[in-house]
Amino acid sequence: MAIVKIREIISTSPKSFEDALQKVVEFVGKDKYNLTGIKIIDQSVSLDKGQIVEYKVTTHVAYKWEEEK
Repeated sequence: MAIVKIREIISTSPKSFEDALQKVVEFVGKDKYNLTGIKIIDQSVSLDKGQIVEYKVTTHVAYKWEEEK
């Protein structure tokens, strides 16, 4: 039987939503080799004087749970 754990990860980027998502993949992928998927829950931007200055993605990251030995 497999158990899947979900973590909420929020990432930001001054470049794009895609860059912010890539940062999530790199951050979680470095120590969670058993990733099964990422769901984008929300996307938003921060503005300064009418210009986008930051892109933000909120994600749910799923990976197979393995008990620590």
